[in-house]
This record gives sequence, C-alpha cells and structure tokens, in this order.
Amino acid sequence: MNYLRAENVDRYRIIIRYFYQEHEKIHYWMFKEDIYDMISALPGYEDYTMENCQNDLQALCDWGNLVATQDTSVPNTLQEFKNKKFRYQLSEYTVVIERMTIELEHLAVEGASLEPSLLERIRKQILQLLAVRDKSNIEVADWWRSLNDDFIRLNQNYQDYIKTLNSAKAEQMMKSREFLVFKDKLITYLQTFVKSLQEHSMIIEDYLSGVKDEDMALIFDKVAEYELSIPRINSHITKTAVLENCQGRWKSLFNWFVGENDNNEVNRLFEITNEIIRKITRYALQIGELHNQGANRKEEYRRIAEIFAKCNTMDEAHRLSALVFGADTCMHLKNIAPRDTDSIHSGVYQEASAFLALEPRTKVARKKHERKPATDYALDRRIQRLEYEAQREAEQKKIKELSKNGEIIFSQLSLLDKATRKALLGWVSKALAASDRRAKTDQGQHYHIEKEREGDCILHCEDGNLVMPCFKILFDEEQL
Repeated sequence: MNYLRAENVDRYRIIIRYFYQEHEKIHYWMFKEDIYDMISALPGYEDYTMENCQNDLQALCDWGNLVATQDTSVPNTLQEFKNKKFRYQLSEYTVVIERMTIELEHLAVEGASLEPSLLERIRKQILQLLAVRDKSNIEVADWWRSLNDDFIRLNQNYQDYIKTLNSAKAEQMMKSREFLVFKDKLITYLQTFVKSLQEHSMIIEDYLSGVKDEDMALIFDKVAEYELSIPRINSHITKTAVLENCQGRWKSLFNWFVGENDNNEVNRLFEITNEIIRKITRYALQIGELHNQGANRKEEYRRIAEIFAKCNTMDEAHRLSALVFGADTCMHLKNIAPRDTDSIHSGVYQEASAFLALEPRTKVARKKHERKPATDYALDRRIQRLEYEAQREAEQKKIKELSKNGEIIFSQLSLLDKATRKALLGWVSKALAASDRRAKTDQGQHYHIEKEREGDCILHCEDGNLVMPCFKILFDEEQL
C-alpha cells in the first residue's frame, strides 16, 4: 500500500485509478505510452515526462502493485528492438485495495482453467446480436450481462492458467520424472483449447468485423436505460458513465478477437500456448534422455542378436544391418548431371550417360595456360573522361544560370537538382573553413562568402528542403 502514502502519491493514485478503471472495462494490459498520454493531458501535469512515467511504473512494479510482462511481438524498428517494450497489469492485491478505497465489493478469484465451452457460448451470443437489438431493454441487458460475464471468465481464467504454467513451481515440476505421466494429458488439454479457439475465433472475428456502430449504439442505449431504471440506495449513476463502460467493454471484446493488423489477444494466446507446448515437449525429452543415460543396453543387444539369428539369408542380414547400424560405407557423388526424369523407379541403366572431363592431379601433367595479350582499356578511359567532362560542363552551365551579377544568393534560388546542390554547398563549406571566407573553385574561379541578411532561409532541392543561413557567393569577376 505504499502508493497511498509515498512522496509522489498524487501521480501513483492517478496511475492506479486509471489502471483500475480500464480493468473494469476488461482492458487489463497497457503500455507506458498509454499512461504517459493520459497523465500529460491532465491539468497541472504539462511538465510530466516519459522518464517520470517510467520511474513511476518501475516503483509500482517494485511495490507489487503492477505486473510487468515483456511484449513478445516481433519488433518493427531498431528502436523497438533496443528498447524492450513491457505491458503492465494491476496485481490482484492492488485490485482489492483499489476496490476498498472506492467502497466496492471484494475481488472474487475463480479457479484457473481453459474452458472451450466459454468460447462456444460467446460465439452463440455474438451471433444473436442483430436479433437481440430489437428486443426489450431487460432482454438486451440480460444478453449484454451474460456476454460480458463469459468474456470476463474467459480472459481471467486463461491468464490465471497460463500464469500457473509459467510459475517457478510449474518449472520445477516439469523437470521431474513424475511430469512424464502428466505430460500427454496436459498437451492434449492445451491442444483441445487451441483447436476450439481456432474454430470459434475465426467465426467471431468475421462477424465482429461486420457489426455496425449504429447497432451497438442502440444496444448500449437500451442497456443504459435498463440500468437507470433499477432503484439504487446510496448510489447514483449517470447514463454517460454507463455508455462509456459499455463502449469500453465492447472495444476490449473487439480488440481481443479482431484487433488491428492481426495484433489481437487471440494470436497472442496462440503464440503463448504453442510456446508452452514446445517447452513441455523439450523438458520431457530432456527427462527421457537423462533417464536413459545410465540404462543397461545388454538386453537390447541380446534382442538384436536374436533377430539376426533368425535371418535366413546373408542378403536379409545385410538389410537388417543397414536398418539397425546404417550403411557400412558411403560414397559421395559430385557433379551429377540433371536427370531426364523425376521417377524414383528409373535405374542407372535406363537414363542417358553423362561425360565429365577430369583433370590430372599429378605434378607432371599440368594444364596448359593460354597466353593472351594485356587488354587495352585506353578507349574505355577516354569515354569515361569525356562523360565526366560533359557532366562537369553541364553542372557549370546550371551554376552560371543561377549566378546574377557575379553572385549567387541562396534565398533567391529555385528548385535545385542533387548535383547542383552538392556543388554549391561544397563551395560554401570550403569558404567557411578559411579564416577570410575566401576559396577557389575547381575551375580556378576565386570567390568569397558573405551573409545576405540575418536569419535562415530554405533551400528547395529535389531530394528535400534544407534550412540554412542566408549566405551568398560573390565571385571576384562578373562572370563565372
């Protein structure tokens, strides 16, 4: 309960209350960016930084108020790879404490399990959406409450069950020999749930993608009217609060099954379950290898000897030997020509022969090398030089067109191509490196750099815009 009395209690209380409100909307996991955007938008927290947010979340994790889990999705950028992303969730004790502070009933924790029947019930309820829309308020509210109860149970049960499988106690149990008896049953249980999830989630995702906002607004309105019609003592709720709660729960349900860009909780659950199955299989294999390390192979050899003794012919014994011990000698073939057919029944004698020229490997017989005169590249060099000179002349022609009265003013230049821009900026850089801001071009033209005016200007180029000081190039002669 340190977050209720710590130094930065105002920030901690805001963070925990926001987590709890989203928890009630079945939105359990959030990133630090979500918390930062929420707090920085509040009055009086304009100076709140991402570093403050990270420190606050780390403090709450150290106190046990939040549970941090690293996001296992594939990073899209190098920055995401370097900065490991974490998802944060309220711990169970913090949920209880926060409910006590706002006078709500105590948290009820159900047994952890994976129930495929919940997925089937949610699918049937989702498919009844359009039919329920036109019913009375009480029937719509009953349907909405049943759908949310099943969704909450599904979400909480799978998280609790996965948490138990990833606990230290489960890791220790998976490394024991007693786990081999339990392994197949656990894998079958997980595979059954995954199969049911694949079967129902695709139907739910397809149906939810076609639900219109107008239909859900009508349902939420009927649910709100029914909630407001219930007489409550010492409690006052507004229609706006009920609608916000309904919209938040529907958004969580939608993101759980659909999400954005295939980034939903269903796919995440697939990955987690498959990883657990791989881990179980890996541990079982390690246990089996450790168990068989000290095994006596005397009986195995005796059994193999008995099978060999029953062979009627030597050829049959050779076949058995190849099966048990593998091939006696192997021949590695190289430079095999492409076959005329892909048939596995085609033998060597049925296919065309291929010829391969072999070179002698003795020192006496060596391959004769044909002497050739050196290649003359004079023509190629002349062509390259002419192309380079033509390119430089074209660049100089463009720069002459930019010069007015022996000076080039950057603030008055139009759109420049890449080559012209590099040439002009090269002149500027060369002159700025000199103490008197004077330099000479490659053609021997002397110039110096001055500032046209204070401030910056924008140099428009084909490959982007450059913000630079308002320089101008003045040549010592009137023409370039």
